[in-house]
Amino acid sequence: VLQLVFKIADDAGLLLLDMKDLRAMCQDVGDNASQYTTEYGNISAASIGAIQRGLMQIEAQGGEKFFGEPMLNIADFMQTDANGQGMVNILAADKLMNAPRLYATFLLWMLSELFETLPEVGDLDQPKMVFFFDEAHLLFNDAPKVLLERIELVVRLVRSKGVGVYFVTQNPLDIPDTVLAQLGNRVQHALRAFTPRDQKAVKSAADTMRPNPGLDIGAAITELAVGEALVSFLDEKGRPCPTERVFVLPPCSQIGPITPEQRKALIANSLVAGVYEKAVDRESAFEAIKGRTQARQPAPTASQASTAAPAPAGAPTAPAVPEKSIFDSIGDMLGGGNRRTRTGVGEQLARSAASSIGREVGRQIIRGVLGGIFGGSKR
Repeated sequence: VLQLVFKIADDAGLLLLDMKDLRAMCQDVGDNASQYTTEYGNISAASIGAIQRGLMQIEAQGGEKFFGEPMLNIADFMQTDANGQGMVNILAADKLMNAPRLYATFLLWMLSELFETLPEVGDLDQPKMVFFFDEAHLLFNDAPKVLLERIELVVRLVRSKGVGVYFVTQNPLDIPDTVLAQLGNRVQHALRAFTPRDQKAVKSAADTMRPNPGLDIGAAITELAVGEALVSFLDEKGRPCPTERVFVLPPCSQIGPITPEQRKALIANSLVAGVYEKAVDRESAFEAIKGRTQARQPAPTASQASTAAPAPAGAPTAPAVPEKSIFDSIGDMLGGGNRRTRTGVGEQLARSAASSIGREVGRQIIRGVLGGIFGGSKR
């Protein structure tokens, strides 16, 4: 049904740019489902309601601020400085991690956009871009099936587009087998086997690394000290090398979190500073549906026009009555007002208001963000 909503919006030339566009479009399609049945197929109110509830959950987690324009440009991840050195981009997901649906939606879109946008480049000496997913268990815990399928597809095929993907986690059991099977390079730090699950994790990690006749991998994993690791990388022919116990060079950068002042300075000096701060809300599906509904409102009758005639000079003027909005009319229909208005114009006005508010929301935000779910164009 959501795909039908996209298709209907495309055919009608309605842009879905932000959350209110998508919600309005779903509402309009649901209110006018009988008009689309013969061309697009059955659209049940229950399906529309399920979609709206899902969108409401994303919206409650901050989706209305996350979606919209300007859209995130994947090319901004692949910046270089004046010396041609690559930039390290950090997605501060400390708040996103508390919104799992929104986080999964973003990652799904990002991986799809990356896969669909970058050209095939073959086997490069150095990747154009590398992703490191820290605390990977947060990515896979209760992840929707479509996200797992997309991650598996990208990990399998994205190497040919010059992109590397690394998952960082304390326990190899945190990563699904379908994804773990696609990862060739392994860096294993110490695991302590204090519980049966820990012992299972140690055995699993040891079994997935290439054996070395001179090294007991299972015992070594539990004995590793700080700065030590077991490594097994792919050789020139794509074969995993025998596992070796090595020392890791300490990082030359700062160890530990940066201060808020340092974060603000880094953001202010970024090459994309000021690009995404100002939201753009151009005319889209929401405005078009709202305007269409207002155009359908009936013109005032002759009796209504006569009652609105100006009073004679000198006559006392009645206090001005504020003009009723669409929502006031809906309130009159539900809770009071003239009986004739409730059963006649009120119902028509409520239906048209609901459809207009709902129709212009969904085209480009879903094209840009949720559009990656369906593998379609971001526009």
